[in-house]
Amino acid sequence: MALMVERKDDNGLAEAREHMRRHDLRGRDITDPDVLRVMAQIPREEFVPPEYRPQAYKDGPLPIGGGQTISQPYIVALMTQLLRVRPGDEVLEVGTGSGYQTAILACLAQRVSTIERSPELSVAARAVLAKLGIENVEFRIGDGSRGWPEARAFSRIMITAAVPDVPPPLTAQLAGTGIMIAPVGQGAAQELIVAEKHQGKLIETSICGCRFVKLIGEYGFSE
Repeated sequence: MALMVERKDDNGLAEAREHMRRHDLRGRDITDPDVLRVMAQIPREEFVPPEYRPQAYKDGPLPIGGGQTISQPYIVALMTQLLRVRPGDEVLEVGTGSGYQTAILACLAQRVSTIERSPELSVAARAVLAKLGIENVEFRIGDGSRGWPEARAFSRIMITAAVPDVPPPLTAQLAGTGIMIAPVGQGAAQELIVAEKHQGKLIETSICGCRFVKLIGEYGFSE
């Protein structure tokens, strides 16, 4: 379900956004036309603190408060491309964060269910998506490592914070031929893993090294 987002460009951000699309995304290995289109639509500057708005399209992470970050645009695009989201998909996002990745997913999927441990981040993300007119998102506050609170099967699952291993509750909520993507690893650096479900088992493929903040929770990391 593609959503159009109206946007007012200012302070050269339209030019910076196009530079991001051409050089940091398409200029590398982002080839999915829908991912490139949506990344060009969503105003990343709306998801960062005011003091970081001039840097919104720099290809690097930015702090959003509470020790959390918004991922660099390339990683957002790469994870989205690898997830292969289709218009009819129900997507679970573990770790709402700023809501930027949520918005990207919402413009590609039928519906996004997103769960965040921090009430402050969840409330802020909900406000930005409402401002942008993105309505096909359901928000929850809680331990995302335990999966969605109600019984549900998702065709796509994205974990946006590092986990030591793929959490079993999320494996259980992944639909029969579903795809999950997650940064997995015990240390400061992780491997970006794509896991596809076949006959109830996950077939994992390592994509590249990455570095994410840790997911705090029962099946994540302790505080």
